[in-house]
Amino acid sequence: MHLTLHLTDRCNLACRYCYQRHGASDMPRETAEAAIDRLATGNNPGIVFFGGEPLLRKDLMLALVDRCEAREPNRFHYKVTTNGTLLDESFLAEAGRRRLAIALSCDGTREAHDAFRVDAAGRGTWDRVEPALRLLLAHQPYAPVMMTVSPSTVPLFAESVLWLRDLGVRYLIPSLDHAAAWTDADLRALRRAYRRLGRAYVDDHRRGRKFWFAAFDKRIAARIHPELGCSCRLGRRQISVAPDGALYPCVQFVGHPEWSIGSVEGGLDEARREALFCRNEAPKPSCAGCALEGRCHNRCACLNFQTTGGLETVPPVLCEHERILQPLCDELAATLYAERNPLFLAQHYDPAFPIRSILEDLGA
Repeated sequence: MHLTLHLTDRCNLACRYCYQRHGASDMPRETAEAAIDRLATGNNPGIVFFGGEPLLRKDLMLALVDRCEAREPNRFHYKVTTNGTLLDESFLAEAGRRRLAIALSCDGTREAHDAFRVDAAGRGTWDRVEPALRLLLAHQPYAPVMMTVSPSTVPLFAESVLWLRDLGVRYLIPSLDHAAAWTDADLRALRRAYRRLGRAYVDDHRRGRKFWFAAFDKRIAARIHPELGCSCRLGRRQISVAPDGALYPCVQFVGHPEWSIGSVEGGLDEARREALFCRNEAPKPSCAGCALEGRCHNRCACLNFQTTGGLETVPPVLCEHERILQPLCDELAATLYAERNPLFLAQHYDPAFPIRSILEDLGA
């Protein structure tokens, strides 16, 4: 069982598309320790530090890692997702000593990033995040970057992806702002952006350039290895722990007590947890007969909850997004497979590729 510890619901930014309810609550150290002791089960469980902005509690974060390592060295792996504005050399050095992996949120070019990622005064944060990203990549070259794409930034989407790639980002995870008001014109622009990125994807593979673009690579991997599935496995793969110790099946449900599945003090409500899992796994009525059923992300509970307030209804923009992406991903994969592209074949058919690739990059 992996744990996401919401160390605080405070944030030093006011991103315009943020789904979270920010407040002034901090997780007590005793709650975090009890959550890890009681709920982090299995082989090599992950401890994810989340917020709000988790680096507002960086001292607690590092102390928790130290406690885990003192008790059970190398049992856990650790990750934090940050907006980047509080990253500095000191923290990156401490994170490196503790094997704490850092993911950073950046929407790309200045214009794209500053459209939504702003501080409380409405000022853009690109001038703070861009140097932080460069610094992070110097310390952790494989650090993933999280990008959010909104209707107004779609015209900048392809340019932003390629800018991040050229900066040195190797793992990019883009997500749509599904709660926004997407128009047909926006979706056409999105299709054009993906087409441009598809051409760059093929060209990168032909050049042997390693750049993992989740929008393509996750869907290609799911097609090649259907046993991986597309289900989020709500409440089974990970549990989110709110600052007050309430337990939730995933991050976007935190702060909505009606979706709680227990508490750190009282333990998991296994019946409630199983009921929510089964409810989310049930076929979606609107997906009946769709050729993409079983391949698309229609069982992402967080996404469906964020946009529709429930688990049963899939937002129309998700359907359109998958109809754009899935055929394109099939086309890209078919092209590279037909060419027997070495990088593509290794990436998607060699289980040892991630480790071997890093060793290659290190010149080992």
